[in-house]
Amino acid sequence: MASVLVVEDDPGIRAELIDILTGEGHVVRSAPDGFGGLREVTRGPLDAVILDLGLPDLDGGDALRMIRGISRVPVLIVTARDEDAEVIRLLNAGADDYLVKPFSGGQLTARLAAVLRRSGPAQAPSGPSAPLQDGPPLLREPVAVGPLRIDPGSRTAHLHGREVPLTRREFDLLAFLAANADLVVSKRRILAEVWREPYVEDQTVDVHLSALRRKLGESAAAPVLLRTVRGVGIKLVTPR
Repeated sequence: MASVLVVEDDPGIRAELIDILTGEGHVVRSAPDGFGGLREVTRGPLDAVILDLGLPDLDGGDALRMIRGISRVPVLIVTARDEDAEVIRLLNAGADDYLVKPFSGGQLTARLAAVLRRSGPAQAPSGPSAPLQDGPPLLREPVAVGPLRIDPGSRTAHLHGREVPLTRREFDLLAFLAANADLVVSKRRILAEVWREPYVEDQTVDVHLSALRRKLGESAAAPVLLRTVRGVGIKLVTPR
Protein backbone atom coordinates (compact mmCIF):
# COMPACT_ATOMS: atom_id res chain seq x y z
CA MET A 1 0.00 0.00 0.00
CA ALA A 2 1.36 3.42 -0.94
CA SER A 3 0.40 7.03 -0.25
CA VAL A 4 -0.31 8.63 -3.63
CA LEU A 5 -1.20 12.19 -4.61
CA VAL A 6 -3.29 12.69 -7.77
CA VAL A 7 -3.03 16.18 -9.34
CA GLU A 8 -5.70 16.35 -12.06
CA ASP A 9 -8.09 19.20 -12.92
CA ASP A 10 -10.79 17.15 -14.67
CA PRO A 11 -13.13 15.94 -11.88
CA GLY A 12 -14.26 12.87 -13.82
CA ILE A 13 -10.73 11.70 -14.60
CA ARG A 14 -9.61 12.55 -11.07
CA ALA A 15 -12.42 10.43 -9.59
CA GLU A 16 -11.57 7.56 -11.95
CA LEU A 17 -7.88 7.64 -11.00
CA ILE A 18 -8.78 7.70 -7.31
CA ASP A 19 -11.09 4.71 -7.77
CA ILE A 20 -8.39 2.73 -9.58
CA LEU A 21 -5.75 3.48 -6.97
CA THR A 22 -7.92 2.91 -3.91
CA GLY A 23 -9.07 -0.34 -5.51
CA GLU A 24 -5.40 -1.41 -5.42
CA GLY A 25 -5.25 -0.59 -1.70
CA HIS A 26 -3.39 2.74 -1.98
CA VAL A 27 -4.13 5.74 0.23
CA VAL A 28 -4.98 8.59 -2.14
CA ARG A 29 -4.99 12.37 -1.74
CA SER A 30 -5.91 14.67 -4.61
CA ALA A 31 -5.70 18.25 -5.83
CA PRO A 32 -7.41 19.96 -8.79
CA ASP A 33 -4.54 22.33 -9.64
CA GLY A 34 -0.80 22.84 -9.39
CA PHE A 35 -0.61 25.00 -6.29
CA GLY A 36 -3.02 22.68 -4.51
CA GLY A 37 -0.71 19.82 -5.42
CA LEU A 38 2.30 21.68 -4.03
CA ARG A 39 0.46 22.30 -0.76
CA GLU A 40 -0.31 18.58 -0.53
CA VAL A 41 3.35 17.71 -1.13
CA THR A 42 4.29 19.84 1.92
CA ARG A 43 1.65 18.24 4.16
CA GLY A 44 3.09 14.83 4.83
CA PRO A 45 5.04 11.84 3.45
CA LEU A 46 4.08 10.64 -0.02
CA ASP A 47 5.26 7.62 -1.97
CA ALA A 48 4.33 9.00 -5.41
CA VAL A 49 2.64 11.85 -7.28
CA ILE A 50 0.52 11.32 -10.41
CA LEU A 51 0.66 14.65 -12.24
CA ASP A 52 -1.43 15.86 -15.18
CA LEU A 53 0.17 18.50 -17.42
CA GLY A 54 -2.94 20.49 -18.41
CA LEU A 55 -3.58 22.26 -15.10
CA PRO A 56 -5.61 25.47 -14.83
CA ASP A 57 -3.09 27.50 -12.83
CA LEU A 58 0.31 26.08 -13.80
CA ASP A 59 1.74 24.18 -16.72
CA GLY A 60 2.45 20.69 -15.45
CA GLY A 61 6.10 21.07 -16.41
CA ASP A 62 6.36 24.11 -14.13
CA ALA A 63 4.58 22.19 -11.36
CA LEU A 64 7.07 19.34 -11.79
CA ARG A 65 10.00 21.74 -11.48
CA MET A 66 8.53 23.25 -8.31
CA ILE A 67 7.89 19.80 -6.79
CA ARG A 68 11.49 18.89 -7.52
CA GLY A 69 12.56 22.02 -5.66
CA ILE A 70 11.03 20.72 -2.43
CA SER A 71 10.89 16.93 -2.64
CA ARG A 72 12.37 13.75 -4.13
CA VAL A 73 8.94 12.08 -4.28
CA PRO A 74 8.58 10.03 -7.49
CA VAL A 75 6.41 11.73 -10.12
CA LEU A 76 4.46 9.85 -12.80
CA ILE A 77 3.25 12.18 -15.57
CA VAL A 78 -0.16 11.38 -17.13
CA THR A 79 -1.13 13.47 -20.15
CA ALA A 80 -2.52 13.51 -23.67
CA ARG A 81 0.73 15.02 -24.98
CA ASP A 82 2.77 12.37 -26.75
CA GLU A 83 5.48 14.26 -28.64
CA ASP A 84 8.95 12.76 -28.18
CA ALA A 85 10.48 16.16 -27.41
CA GLU A 86 7.95 16.75 -24.63
CA VAL A 87 8.53 13.31 -23.11
CA ILE A 88 12.30 13.80 -23.15
CA ARG A 89 12.01 17.32 -21.68
CA LEU A 90 9.92 16.17 -18.74
CA LEU A 91 12.03 13.10 -17.99
CA ASN A 92 15.11 15.32 -17.99
CA ALA A 93 13.28 17.76 -15.70
CA GLY A 94 12.81 15.08 -13.05
CA ALA A 95 9.76 13.00 -14.00
CA ASP A 96 10.17 9.31 -13.11
CA ASP A 97 7.84 7.97 -15.81
CA TYR A 98 5.34 9.16 -18.42
CA LEU A 99 1.95 7.70 -19.38
CA VAL A 100 -0.03 8.98 -22.38
CA LYS A 101 -3.84 9.21 -22.23
CA PRO A 102 -5.96 7.24 -22.82
CA PHE A 103 -4.61 4.34 -20.78
CA SER A 104 -6.08 1.42 -18.89
CA GLY A 105 -6.20 1.03 -15.15
CA GLY A 106 -3.83 -1.91 -15.52
CA GLN A 107 -1.25 0.25 -17.31
CA LEU A 108 -1.47 2.91 -14.60
CA THR A 109 -1.05 0.50 -11.70
CA ALA A 110 1.79 -1.35 -13.44
CA ARG A 111 3.70 1.89 -14.15
CA LEU A 112 3.09 3.12 -10.61
CA ALA A 113 4.28 -0.19 -9.15
CA ALA A 114 7.47 0.04 -11.23
CA VAL A 115 8.12 3.60 -10.02
CA LEU A 116 7.56 2.55 -6.41
CA ARG A 117 9.92 -0.41 -6.75
CA ARG A 118 12.67 1.85 -8.05
CA SER A 119 12.22 4.51 -5.39
CA GLY A 120 11.47 2.51 -2.24
CA PRO A 121 9.02 3.68 0.45
CA ALA A 122 8.59 7.24 1.62
CA GLN A 123 10.73 8.13 4.62
CA ALA A 124 8.43 9.63 7.22
CA PRO A 125 11.19 11.17 9.41
CA SER A 126 12.41 13.31 6.52
CA GLY A 127 8.98 14.26 5.22
CA PRO A 128 8.18 15.44 1.72
CA SER A 129 9.91 18.73 2.31
CA ALA A 130 13.25 17.28 3.36
CA PRO A 131 16.16 19.28 1.95
CA LEU A 132 17.80 17.81 -1.14
CA GLN A 133 21.10 18.51 0.55
CA ASP A 134 22.06 19.52 4.07
CA GLY A 135 21.00 23.06 4.77
CA PRO A 136 23.07 25.78 6.43
CA PRO A 137 23.34 25.98 10.23
CA LEU A 138 20.30 28.11 11.07
CA LEU A 139 20.53 28.30 14.86
CA ARG A 140 23.08 27.04 17.37
CA GLU A 141 21.11 27.65 20.57
CA PRO A 142 17.39 27.64 21.44
CA VAL A 143 15.74 30.98 20.79
CA ALA A 144 12.42 32.51 21.86
CA VAL A 145 10.46 34.93 19.70
CA GLY A 146 7.54 36.06 21.83
CA PRO A 147 5.51 32.92 22.70
CA LEU A 148 7.42 30.84 20.12
CA ARG A 149 10.43 28.79 21.25
CA ILE A 150 12.66 27.04 18.70
CA ASP A 151 15.23 24.42 19.71
CA PRO A 152 17.70 23.48 16.95
CA GLY A 153 19.10 20.57 18.98
CA SER A 154 15.81 18.67 19.13
CA ARG A 155 14.49 20.36 15.97
CA THR A 156 11.28 21.28 17.73
CA ALA A 157 9.17 24.42 17.97
CA HIS A 158 6.72 25.21 20.76
CA LEU A 159 4.06 27.91 20.71
CA HIS A 160 2.62 28.84 24.12
CA GLY A 161 4.21 25.63 25.44
CA ARG A 162 2.62 23.36 22.83
CA GLU A 163 4.72 21.62 20.21
CA VAL A 164 4.07 22.73 16.63
CA PRO A 165 4.20 19.76 14.19
CA LEU A 166 6.54 20.77 11.39
CA THR A 167 8.05 19.04 8.39
CA ARG A 168 11.82 19.22 8.11
CA ARG A 169 11.72 22.02 5.55
CA GLU A 170 9.16 24.00 7.55
CA PHE A 171 11.43 23.77 10.60
CA ASP A 172 14.44 24.94 8.54
CA LEU A 173 12.45 27.90 7.27
CA LEU A 174 11.16 28.85 10.71
CA ALA A 175 14.60 28.48 12.27
CA PHE A 176 16.11 30.70 9.59
CA LEU A 177 13.49 33.38 10.19
CA ALA A 178 14.04 33.11 13.96
CA ALA A 179 17.78 33.55 13.47
CA ASN A 180 16.87 36.80 11.69
CA ALA A 181 14.00 37.77 14.00
CA ASP A 182 12.57 41.26 13.41
CA LEU A 183 14.59 41.60 10.20
CA VAL A 184 13.00 41.52 6.77
CA VAL A 185 14.49 38.78 4.57
CA SER A 186 13.74 38.44 0.87
CA LYS A 187 12.38 35.27 -0.70
CA ARG A 188 15.49 35.09 -2.84
CA ARG A 189 17.68 35.07 0.28
CA ILE A 190 15.47 32.38 1.84
CA LEU A 191 15.79 30.25 -1.31
CA ALA A 192 19.56 30.76 -1.38
CA GLU A 193 20.21 30.01 2.30
CA VAL A 194 17.48 27.52 3.22
CA TRP A 195 16.83 25.60 -0.04
CA ARG A 196 20.27 26.09 -1.63
CA GLU A 197 18.89 24.57 -4.82
CA PRO A 198 18.85 26.04 -8.36
CA TYR A 199 15.64 26.61 -10.27
CA VAL A 200 13.40 26.74 -7.21
CA GLU A 201 10.50 29.17 -7.65
CA ASP A 202 9.47 31.98 -5.28
CA GLN A 203 6.06 30.26 -4.97
CA THR A 204 7.82 27.43 -3.14
CA VAL A 205 8.46 29.82 -0.24
CA ASP A 206 4.85 31.01 -0.40
CA VAL A 207 3.57 27.43 -0.06
CA HIS A 208 5.74 26.78 3.00
CA LEU A 209 4.89 30.14 4.57
CA SER A 210 1.20 29.38 4.13
CA ALA A 211 1.68 26.02 5.87
CA LEU A 212 3.66 27.67 8.69
CA ARG A 213 0.99 30.32 9.23
CA ARG A 214 -1.70 27.66 9.42
CA LYS A 215 0.27 25.68 11.99
CA LEU A 216 0.96 28.81 14.03
CA GLY A 217 -2.76 29.58 14.06
CA GLU A 218 -2.62 32.73 11.97
CA SER A 219 -3.20 33.85 8.40
CA ALA A 220 -1.81 36.34 5.90
CA ALA A 221 -4.88 38.51 6.50
CA ALA A 222 -4.39 38.42 10.28
CA PRO A 223 -0.65 37.98 10.91
CA VAL A 224 0.81 37.80 14.40
CA LEU A 225 4.35 36.43 14.16
CA LEU A 226 4.87 35.98 10.41
CA ARG A 227 4.51 39.25 8.56
CA THR A 228 4.88 40.02 4.86
CA VAL A 229 6.45 43.33 3.89
CA ARG A 230 5.00 43.85 0.42
CA GLY A 231 7.63 43.99 -2.28
CA VAL A 232 10.46 43.40 0.20
CA GLY A 233 10.15 40.07 1.99
CA ILE A 234 9.15 38.26 5.19
CA LYS A 235 9.96 38.73 8.85
CA LEU A 236 9.30 36.85 12.05
CA VAL A 237 8.39 39.57 14.55
CA THR A 238 8.59 39.73 18.33
CA PRO A 239 5.14 40.77 19.59
CA ARG A 240 5.21 43.97 21.63
